[in-house]
Amino acid sequence: MLKTWDGFARTLWSGLRIRRSIAVFSLLSAVLLASAQPVEVTAGGKWTKSETEDKMTAAKKVKFTLIADNSLSGGEKRPEIMIFCTDGKLALGDFRPNIQTRPNQPGFWGQPQMKVTVRVDQSHDKRSWNWVNGEFLAMDKDTTREIIGAQIFKVQFPTPSGPQIAEFSPGGLDQQMVRTACNLKPKKP
Repeated sequence: MLKTWDGFARTLWSGLRIRRSIAVFSLLSAVLLASAQPVEVTAGGKWTKSETEDKMTAAKKVKFTLIADNSLSGGEKRPEIMIFCTDGKLALGDFRPNIQTRPNQPGFWGQPQMKVTVRVDQSHDKRSWNWVNGEFLAMDKDTTREIIGAQIFKVQFPTPSGPQIAEFSPGGLDQQMVRTACNLKPKKP
């Protein structure tokens, strides 16, 4: 009987050690995974900024995000503006309507585009943006530069249910932060 009890005690202790090891491993994995995720911080006004580093090239990547003030009919998420910079240079400025829509014209090289009307503060203009992978519209560099210095930014674009307008409040963005991350200065419309 003593032999059986001794074997039971050893099994119990080894089981507890295994559970404790699994718990420690799980905790360490969670900490490492959390530290690998980009940290999102405020970039002034309603903007947020996140930074990552490419594991292969060590390129520093920065993303500025601005969420629309309004929701659109048929959308689960509000529209977003994202500005991506890599190693201190603008890589892409994009508009994500986050609703079902489709391009309405071909571009110069045949790529799908959407003609939109843009309002920056008191100025408005028509723009043609490339439709990328059916997910977002790639904005031109001039529009991106106008957004970072604007107080009002609106995009009117066609949808199957008619034109909709995404409204943004880009004012308050930390210009020095953008200049450092993207080498980008605001431009008047």
